[in-house]
Amino acid sequence: MVQNSNPPNQIPSSSLSQPYSLMFHDPPSLAHRLGKAQKGACQLLLQRPEGVELQLRMAGDSRVLMDHNMEIGVTPAQVKKLPKHLREAQISTERTHLISDPAKKPRQRYVQKDGKCNVHHGNVQETYRYLSDLFTTLVDLRWRLSLFIFTLVYVVNWLFFGFLWWLIALIRGDLVHADEEGWTPCVENLNSFVSAFLFSIETETTIGYGYRVITEKCPEGIILLLVQAILGSIVNAMMVGCMFVKISQPKNRAETLMFSHNAVISVRDNKMCLMFRVGDLRNSHIVEASIRAKLIRSQQTKEGEFIPLNQTDINIGFDTGDDRLFLVSPLIISHEINEKSPFWEMSQAQMEKEEFEIVVILEGMVEATGMTCQARSSYLDTEVLWGYRFTPVLSLEKGFYEVDYNNFHDIYETNTPACSAKELAAKLRENPLLPQLSLLSPDSKMHTSDTLNRVPKRDPLSQDEDMEEGEAGGDRGETNGSAAGLQELPLADGLPD
Repeated sequence: MVQNSNPPNQIPSSSLSQPYSLMFHDPPSLAHRLGKAQKGACQLLLQRPEGVELQLRMAGDSRVLMDHNMEIGVTPAQVKKLPKHLREAQISTERTHLISDPAKKPRQRYVQKDGKCNVHHGNVQETYRYLSDLFTTLVDLRWRLSLFIFTLVYVVNWLFFGFLWWLIALIRGDLVHADEEGWTPCVENLNSFVSAFLFSIETETTIGYGYRVITEKCPEGIILLLVQAILGSIVNAMMVGCMFVKISQPKNRAETLMFSHNAVISVRDNKMCLMFRVGDLRNSHIVEASIRAKLIRSQQTKEGEFIPLNQTDINIGFDTGDDRLFLVSPLIISHEINEKSPFWEMSQAQMEKEEFEIVVILEGMVEATGMTCQARSSYLDTEVLWGYRFTPVLSLEKGFYEVDYNNFHDIYETNTPACSAKELAAKLRENPLLPQLSLLSPDSKMHTSDTLNRVPKRDPLSQDEDMEEGEAGGDRGETNGSAAGLQELPLADGLPD
């Protein structure tokens, strides 16, 4: 065997004159490198005797082929550049995908703020079901379509019966012999299709100008007159009824029912509550008004089933009757976050990470018409504010109460613990004194509880002195703070009469 004296990365000049496909079969080390090049990106450096270096770059399955009849000393052809959008394109991997992802898009609403449901029904195959309830279909159409159909139905009806009147006159020969003396036509003064169309309008609308009149010697005309009168009454009842119902739709009454822009969470009577405000702008009230709320959130069951947009009831006073409203002035609707609430274990930090939507539905009868009215709105997770309360809008004036709707959506910040309602209830059970104190921020509450824990216990011998000081202080009507007053209550009960 002849020992190869060339370096591993250098190819003999004699082999460069061979076809490029044969050149890679001679050196075994080079073929081994090409095998590795298919798995990842690598660089193959070919050096010529003149010092010219050819660099072939390979990535994945893409390969750069050289000319088969390449000669020594001839500069190889440059590889064509890829288009800019291909050169700048990057292979998407999980790591780059996570890094280059934009900020989280806002959640899509299930119900708009104005109450419209953001759901579109697609691929409905059984469209005939809409025709089975034609009246509701016509009422639900847009106004432009309703007016177009209203006009079209009347015009087609008039044209159809006008054609029948013209056809009777044509068959009887009234159009030819109308000017002859002694000829009795079916309809007097009907001598063209236009006059027949005008007679059809006069008949169905009962205008009765008296110029075109049906005669008694035309039985087919009498029968057609009866049919047109009956069908015309049906068309009038249907179309006028549709327009009346569309004009008096109770959903227009919902335009004057207001919901606050935001929902708030704060403490009421030592309990965490979710609150929002509703109001009615009209003086005519909503009779038998009731309100309910739904939590819309995707859920995964224990078996692994994914339920998108799962609906969960939010109790806003169904068991106590607080959901039935006397909506004369704006009311704050409160949901107590207890063990049955879906927010029971949610703290402020956890709620900021959750994605949900609260849909509120206000129902009642319109006092003026007696029709049922429904108003809807929704609150996204970003519209539920922790640690706020609503600004009062009701004030007492001379002889009446006044509602200031300028402050209807206004809120103000209040001290609210950032822990969940479950943790707050546990703290209140452990320390019954905490409800009597003002709610502070978490840091301040921790400091207050530590201060209370550091209060030294009294000696039984010193209780007599405390009782004497309590009697003296009672005469003066002074106390040293709520905590001190609460600690003295059991001692005061033990005093002799």
